[in-house]
Order: sequence, then structure tokens, then C-alpha cells
Amino acid sequence: MVKIGKLSVTDKSPVIVMGIINVSPESFYKNSIKTRKDDIAKTAASIQYEGAHIIDVGAMSTAPYLKNNIPIEKETERMVRAVKIIRKNCSLPISVDTPRWSVAREAINLGVDCINDISGLKYDKNMAELIAESKLPVILGAYDNSRRRADLLSRPITTGKVSGTIRLLKESLSIARRSGINNDKIIIDPSVGFFRADGKGRFFTLMKDTPWYVRDIDIISRLHELKARISNPICVSVSRKSFIGKLLNLETEERLLPSLAFEMISALNGAKIIRTHNVRETLHALRACKLTC
Repeated sequence: MVKIGKLSVTDKSPVIVMGIINVSPESFYKNSIKTRKDDIAKTAASIQYEGAHIIDVGAMSTAPYLKNNIPIEKETERMVRAVKIIRKNCSLPISVDTPRWSVAREAINLGVDCINDISGLKYDKNMAELIAESKLPVILGAYDNSRRRADLLSRPITTGKVSGTIRLLKESLSIARRSGINNDKIIIDPSVGFFRADGKGRFFTLMKDTPWYVRDIDIISRLHELKARISNPICVSVSRKSFIGKLLNLETEERLLPSLAFEMISALNGAKIIRTHNVRETLHALRACKLTC
């Protein structure tokens, strides 16, 4: 069992809905971007009113196709401001989405309830120790940092098959274990959207044996295999992502219905946390499938 604030995440618990607030203007889904104080406050209150169980706030886009590595000071400033506003306007647990330990440290000092690290403790060598000391739960993304990002022509060692995702997650679990993070503090994320044949950002895994959109669809449909190999709860974020656009030729604003379909498939295949831009609709779909309260 993993606890996020007062939430318990177990195999038998209802599926948890994590509502997204992005305070980074670079984020791919423009309707999720909230930079004005009033907008952040209203969105946080709305996410709680609609029934979400937790809020995930991101202050730097990690999209693979963006060359976006804003200064740590800027990410910290955005995150601190957002967390303070959210705290004043809703009582939900807060997760902070960052691979940088200094940003996570400031978030922890503000009393957040979880750290969401897309790099699975691999980008910043200080992150694992920070999480261990904080005793907070952490979401570990599947990520390969074994090669230099500038060397995009090098032979990738990661496969797009489920086995590749399992290997990367087990590496992160080993880092966590060596650093003193208890297993009951760990949630895993297969990183839908972050396995690519090329990209501009730092936070994607180079993979060339499988088309990236095929990999994403495959991992969603085979989450039960991931669950059989790694017992930690699974968080999945598929909301409006680019594999849906590639599959169905849809713009970001048109991807609601297929997002819901893939979220339900994820939940039925074992995901216990659904990270989404569409809180109300996702909850309706989960309740229709009797997957959440």
C-alpha cells in the first residue's frame, strides 16, 4: 500500500484520479495551462469540486519534441507560487511533477504530498536521497539516461517492447532501494509518450525498434504484464497525448473521447492512478465501469 496524504493506493482500492494543472506556458495542451493567480485558484477549486483525488502541478514541460530546459530558478518560482495558490483554494493532496531535486526540495518544504519524477530518479543524482529523507511517496517514470542526449544517432539500447519498460523501471527501483526509499512509497509510471526515435528535449527515452505510437498503445494494452512483473501501483497518463493524434489524426482539443477510452483500458488492465486533464469526464467513465467511487 502506498499513501499519498490520506489516500491509500492498493490493489483493491478504487482507481484514483489525478487532475493536472500546468503552470508552464510551454505545455502541449493549452487548455491545461494556468499562469494567472485567479486561473490557478479557480482550476484547483474546480478539480476538487469535480471529484479528483489529487492534483499534479507541473512548472516545466518535459515534452520530448520541445527543446525546453528552463532555468531551475524559473521552474522553482512557478512551482512555489502555484503550490501556495492551490493550497489556499483546495484541500486535495498535491503532487509536484519535476525531475530536478532542488525544485522538489522547495516543494517538500511547502508540504506537498508526492513527487512525480518522469526520469525515475535518473536525471538528478540528488533526487533519490531527497525523497528518502522526506519519506514522501514518489512516482517513478520509465526513463533511459544511459546515453548522451546530443548523440541521437547512437544505437539505442532500449526496446519499445514491454520488457524494455520493465527493465528501466527495475533500474529505478534499484536506485530507490539503495537510497533508502521504502517500497511502500513507490508508484511506477510506464511513461506513455516519452519513448521516441528522436526528440529535442532531455526527458525522453531513445527507442528505434518500434514506432513510438505503437509502443504507447502496446504498453497500455499490456499493463497487466507490467503489473505481473512489478507489484508497485501503476500511474498512467494518456490524456490527449500525441499517440492518439497519430492514430486518429486528431488535434489536441479533439482527443477527449479516445483519451477516455484509453484511460478505461489502462484502469481495466491494472492502473490505479489516472493522471488526466479531464477530471469530470474521466470520473464519469470510471464510475460507469465501476472502477472508482
